[in-house]
Amino acid sequence: MRSVELFAGAGGLALGCELAGFEPAAVVEWDRWACDTVRENRATGHPLVQGWEVMEGDVRAVDWSGVRDVDLVAGGPPCQPFSMGGKSRAHDDQRDMFPATAEVIATLRPKAFLIENVKGLTRSAFANYFQYILLRMEMPEMIARDGESWFEHLQRLQAEHTGEYDGLKYKVASTVVNAADYGVPQQRHRVFIVGFRDDMKADWKFPSATHSYDALLYDQWVTGAYWDRHQIPTSKRPDPPARSARKIAELKTAERSTLLMPWRTVRDAIADLPEPGANGTRGYLNHRHQPGARSYAGHTGSPLDMPSKALKAGGHGVPGGENMLVRLDGSLRYYSIREAARIQTFPDRYELHGAWGEAMRQLGNAVPVLLAEKVASSVAEHIVLAEGHKIAANVRRDAERVA
Repeated sequence: MRSVELFAGAGGLALGCELAGFEPAAVVEWDRWACDTVRENRATGHPLVQGWEVMEGDVRAVDWSGVRDVDLVAGGPPCQPFSMGGKSRAHDDQRDMFPATAEVIATLRPKAFLIENVKGLTRSAFANYFQYILLRMEMPEMIARDGESWFEHLQRLQAEHTGEYDGLKYKVASTVVNAADYGVPQQRHRVFIVGFRDDMKADWKFPSATHSYDALLYDQWVTGAYWDRHQIPTSKRPDPPARSARKIAELKTAERSTLLMPWRTVRDAIADLPEPGANGTRGYLNHRHQPGARSYAGHTGSPLDMPSKALKAGGHGVPGGENMLVRLDGSLRYYSIREAARIQTFPDRYELHGAWGEAMRQLGNAVPVLLAEKVASSVAEHIVLAEGHKIAANVRRDAERVA
């Protein structure tokens, strides 16, 4: 199956789609550093990116005339307009690339699309604009008229949505998820918007969660299996969190088989890595100590035995302020680039281009590879099922004609 990746960044979503069985016909990104990350990995022979054609530039300027038979358009339009920590200008922000995304979908007419963005997109302050985005994706050929405001365009889209619109149309679903619920060692809340072309007649739902906080509490404080796995002696185990005392008491009467897999923690992600050295660490890409970590209001680092807080791109506040580990003695240090890549579930042999701040910006903007793979795999499965149903329907129709 062929895909097109928009706003690819360092390649997190594209890597997930590749692992799910899609072959990118084009990977588009305007940022030179992120493009260099993909190019360098291709040049050094990383197997997942060998077939990628990187297009450095604005999505709106790409000539799509040579791209045909696309099964999936995937991408994460720039999220700064909707970020919880940004200025939240949304539709007044020139970085809002949702209209451009809809135009690419209208041009390529993929069987499905997969869009990821920040949770802030679903804030009540953006409610009308979020509905506008969903309807714009549902009917991507219905572009705004000259001089028409987004709200006037929304009203036209709403009228067509409830009417007899017969143009290109997608069945669209949106879901807010926590990446930790899917095995990513990070509490990262994001919204996914997935659409299937109407003629596919796909009945798609977001994949069910596979991991849970309850299961982590159970393994840590009921059976101790978590600490045993990490070879932590009883004398060195921390006290149970007071805020979870009631839940732990309830879990002591639960059957482990009724629970999901446990959330993966920072320790799970990086336990086999040595401490990052000042001059790098032999045998490990991008594993160098970054000095200067400090705590400040709202940015206190991530405890070792919980999923990491969401990695940040450093766009506001102190750059990289959330990208810190709290050691067992309470001291702080920055994640190395490799540790942050582990937390975003990038492959170990995948190298991030640029110094620490630049690499962390790329990682903070990325989709966790594992989450991307799980969502893209579900989309791929439903494309195959829908195609199978269409073939079966055609066979039945032809048989009826012969009879």
